[in-house]
Amino acid sequence: MKQRRRIGLARTLSKLGYCSRSAAVQLVRDGRVSVNGAILRDPEWPCCLEMDRIAIDGRAVAAAAKIYLMLNKPRGTVTTASDEKGRKTVYADLGDGMPWVGPVGRLDKASEGLLLLTNDSEWAARVLAPETHLDKVYHVQISVVADDALLKHLCGGIETRDGDVLRVKSARMVRIGEKNSWVEIVLDEGKNRHIRRMFAALSIEVLRLVRVAIGPLALGKLPKGASRQLTRAEKRSLDDAMCGRSSFGVASFRRVQPIRARQRS
Repeated sequence: MKQRRRIGLARTLSKLGYCSRSAAVQLVRDGRVSVNGAILRDPEWPCCLEMDRIAIDGRAVAAAAKIYLMLNKPRGTVTTASDEKGRKTVYADLGDGMPWVGPVGRLDKASEGLLLLTNDSEWAARVLAPETHLDKVYHVQISVVADDALLKHLCGGIETRDGDVLRVKSARMVRIGEKNSWVEIVLDEGKNRHIRRMFAALSIEVLRLVRVAIGPLALGKLPKGASRQLTRAEKRSLDDAMCGRSSFGVASFRRVQPIRARQRS
């Protein structure tokens, strides 16, 4: 007989889509979670999704329906459920009554654009996994007029101020102003503040940074601060892209309209 896999209690609650793993840890430590009728306070207690009866405050926890959202994150919001500094979070844009969903990766406070949210923790992990090489496409306004030499430099690799070497998958010009320009940058795996750190190493200021696509999913005309559920076709295309079966590629984003903004003088 095949042995059923067991995972930690906090992770089990996250996989059920009830809350984030960090929130689950706190629930367990507060003595609000029972397994098969017994209160447990160890977040790592091994549980079996198929067999164990889990309850919170005496109410049984069942697997939540899977939710897959896209949000056009505004500049100035932070990608977290709560913030110790009292800053506005992306959850303020989701409205009341929304079941728990967690962000798939992050956009820093000054960045904007496409952000995925879901209660499907395994799917989120696949989207973020480096081995999927799922392209993330950004439109970046910088404080200089870019040229071919700069674009090649970005692709070739740049040593950051902390000694890391970062590069992009591709870079191309989108629009040129008198004193600044927009470039399209594609990453197939990214480190923390990847793009900003690269330009900082070159003493170039990033004026705006907007993520416009993740794999075959484009931000499109979704208004700033608005969110919507992914269609079945969009979800399927992302899954196919992660499995290497998608016919979509970076070229499919070449027709993405650049972000419209007044050029700085």
